[in-house]
Amino acid sequence: MKKLLKWLAAILALIIILLYVFDYDYIIKGVKVVYFTGHKTAFIDDYPYFENDTIKKGTKVDEWPIHKNYNSVKPTEKLKKVNQDWGTIAYVIIKNDSIWFEKYYDGYNKDSKTNSFSMAKSITSALLGKAIMDGYIKNLDQPLSDFYPQYNYAKTTVGDLSSMASGLDWVEHYTSPFSVTARANYDDDLAETILNQKVVKTPGVEFEYLSGSTALLGMVIQKATGKTLANYLSESFWKPMGAANNALWQLDDDKNRLAKTFCCISSSARDFARFGKLYKDNGKWNGKQLLDSAFVKKSITPRFKESPEYGYGWWLKDVDNKHFFMMRGHLGQYVLVEPNDNLIIVRLGHKKSPDQGVGKFTNDITVYIEEAYKMMNN
Repeated sequence: MKKLLKWLAAILALIIILLYVFDYDYIIKGVKVVYFTGHKTAFIDDYPYFENDTIKKGTKVDEWPIHKNYNSVKPTEKLKKVNQDWGTIAYVIIKNDSIWFEKYYDGYNKDSKTNSFSMAKSITSALLGKAIMDGYIKNLDQPLSDFYPQYNYAKTTVGDLSSMASGLDWVEHYTSPFSVTARANYDDDLAETILNQKVVKTPGVEFEYLSGSTALLGMVIQKATGKTLANYLSESFWKPMGAANNALWQLDDDKNRLAKTFCCISSSARDFARFGKLYKDNGKWNGKQLLDSAFVKKSITPRFKESPEYGYGWWLKDVDNKHFFMMRGHLGQYVLVEPNDNLIIVRLGHKKSPDQGVGKFTNDITVYIEEAYKMMNN
């Protein structure tokens, strides 16, 4: 037995050495963060295991009004079941800008912070619109090479990055520890990882969901503004929209301090919902135009006829003759907006329905929408 343990220890030591030699040492961090905490993938409470930058709230909180019929209707039996089966921790229905229903589970509450995952892509795209509005970036057609000359061989624009038409050779893979997606999440130099990605397809001609596109967009915004992304988000939206709590944006490490714009803003259901309201109201908040209305309109309109599911940083889906635009994140983080009905639905949780696929709508989205309407009709 002692010999066996010695051999196992030697093999483990060799594996660790090889990971460092071949620059795969980020896998060690991934194993510590995920498997050593009893998980099989990234999880919604993972922010304490990473460096974070604070997205500061302002001095004034713009509280959501409480609807006169607040929580007067119970969840449908189907909603109760899926919330239990899929580990929902927050389910909120906001009708006519007032909280009509909300329920939290497993010890979470209205102030609990959980990981946005890819909902951060919609927020990053909002920062792009703000940077254009502020004059830091010319327009959606400004070339990527204006900010990173190493891409002067490509015709990729900042709009291509936002609309998932970059042409990057990124492989969107969530299970392989050797994938660029895993490296981006766990490595300590995100910029190096991103700038190693080449443009290998003609940009601006088709939709292809790649987290690297938004990661590169975040780098462009930071370079253009000269501000950290957390600070720019705070001054552009968090404070003007009266967020109730500070939020956190995960960084690659404490030295480089580059925000992971493809994911990982930790905030609450109520504060995430503010972005749904901002876009529902065409970029205006309390009478002030925070985002250009034309940019908002373009963002929630399909860029490509062949890909009606995506605009610029926002997903688009019709359910039962209702037209939703939405923020979506890994494991079923959603802000779902139906502007014609003045409706926002927020769902946060541990997992989504099992019919998963990269860039594909899962059935849970339809369930959360349909059951909300059933509740309201009752």
